[in-house]
Amino acid sequence: MTESTEVTVPDADRIDADIAALETGARLWTVLTIAQRARLLDRLHETVGAVATEWADVAATSKQLGPQHPLRGEEWLTGPYATLGALETARETLEKLAAGRTPLDGVRLDTAPDGRLRARVFPAQPIDRLLLSGFRGDVWLEPGTSPTEARDAAGLAQLHPGASGGVGLVLGAGNVTSIPVLDVLYELLSANRVSLLKVNPTQDALVPVFERALAPLIEPGFLRIVRGGGDVGAYLTRHPAFSHVHITGSAATFDAIVWGTGDEADRRREVDDPHLTTPITAELGGVAPVIVVPGRWSDADLRFQAEHIATMRLQNSGHNCIAGQVVIVSSDWPQRAAFLDALRTAYDTAPERPVWYPRSDEKARSAASDYPTARREGDGSRMLVELGASDDPTAIETTEYFAPVLGVVSLTGTGQRFVDAAVAHANQRLTGTLGANVLIDPATEASLGAGFDRAIASLRYGGIAINAWTGVSFTVPQLSWGAFPGGSLRDVGSGLGVVHNALLLDRVERSVLRGPFRPFPRSLGALAQRKGVFTVLPKPPWFVTARTGTAVSAGLARFRARRSWPALLVTLARAFGA
Repeated sequence: MTESTEVTVPDADRIDADIAALETGARLWTVLTIAQRARLLDRLHETVGAVATEWADVAATSKQLGPQHPLRGEEWLTGPYATLGALETARETLEKLAAGRTPLDGVRLDTAPDGRLRARVFPAQPIDRLLLSGFRGDVWLEPGTSPTEARDAAGLAQLHPGASGGVGLVLGAGNVTSIPVLDVLYELLSANRVSLLKVNPTQDALVPVFERALAPLIEPGFLRIVRGGGDVGAYLTRHPAFSHVHITGSAATFDAIVWGTGDEADRRREVDDPHLTTPITAELGGVAPVIVVPGRWSDADLRFQAEHIATMRLQNSGHNCIAGQVVIVSSDWPQRAAFLDALRTAYDTAPERPVWYPRSDEKARSAASDYPTARREGDGSRMLVELGASDDPTAIETTEYFAPVLGVVSLTGTGQRFVDAAVAHANQRLTGTLGANVLIDPATEASLGAGFDRAIASLRYGGIAINAWTGVSFTVPQLSWGAFPGGSLRDVGSGLGVVHNALLLDRVERSVLRGPFRPFPRSLGALAQRKGVFTVLPKPPWFVTARTGTAVSAGLARFRARRSWPALLVTLARAFGA
């Protein structure tokens, strides 16, 4: 509950009617069997698949990507593709539970560094080895969790299907279109909680699409969707009907909800009297590092990984909570100059696109003020900040610009010395704990051995990607998504709790995704040398430099929707034109 505060909005009566319908829906949800819930997810898969093309088109148009823009594929992958994959995996989890099994059946459990239990959750199905060839993902549980405890707790609220979680409020993200849908799904499955979803105004155009896609949830009263600005948000967060609030957004918005604003917030913090007393979870972003471990890279390696980093920053025009923002590189790396040349080229020549998210232009102006000598790349909207020894890195390391601003910070050392220094720098200097990226060639990783594994364990981030981007983790439903544990109402950092986590695991600490350092055909060396990761994927379709990215991304999403194998073969053939 929140304290009673008078806030009025024009649609208050309709909103209250929606909440009343959800209260009825919450009771109905508790009488559904697990098998019935699994069939409901099957129906959702059908309705999402039916609107997938419209979903991607409306999303791309709302982000000012024209019909022929080469980056429209992003909206296929981060919208319907991610949603369809999550529904498939969640249904499989429910089917296991309905059969009296644990969601961890068939999942290998072993020990990660420092004694943590690690669940090897991806790839889970044979198709995973094709769609994300060479990638594997693990969920690490909190220290002290035993295999028996993990298996017994897997399923969360679905272990007690008759216990209602009430009605929750989901304040949807405005940048990535599947986020609010996936958040609603997680609320329903992890907590038996139906939701009122308030969409961000940037996604208003998608509401009719969402209403058709999510009709199987809306019709029985498991979901209602409302539009509105800050006044509606204030009305909802002060409404006494909600048992829980979940927000994807900024730490500033979170603090305003929890503590209020201005003098009131200061007073409440002093006496530890939050304005919001309803339980809240949140995903809030941060400043994500890209740690580049020095090694012996070929010219092709330099180009590929430079394009990789450009993708981490420029996907969705940098309007991502997980966008790579600070590249940490060794000043002692003999190939440092060549790497930076490749990075400048990749960052400069990636396809141009609008900076569309509200107020991102203000963030860019702030970066320009902080670093007046920064390089302007592309059409001039991109900034590349290469910090020298006398430059102050504070702004680039503590401000989530949410815009195409990329920084390069140099540390001394090579080998283990550099890796340990880079991990410490990321942990101690960069704001937030949502995600970290590490690029390392197979020979260097092999030479470091257990030292590299210990360093990864020391990274205090909720998501870690090794030779991958943590943005890919977002599309892998078996993995968790959220900040590293330790945030609080007073110091929320990158957020509280996790989402996605389609196996419904308890006591999650982090997820770790590994990818191939080299694409096909250069990945063949991993087979010949028995070192590194083999993949059949050429340049991945999510790279901003992938020429066939849109066609391949659309084809993959359609495969998720319809399981047409001949169409998938056509899509994979197109991938080799990237």
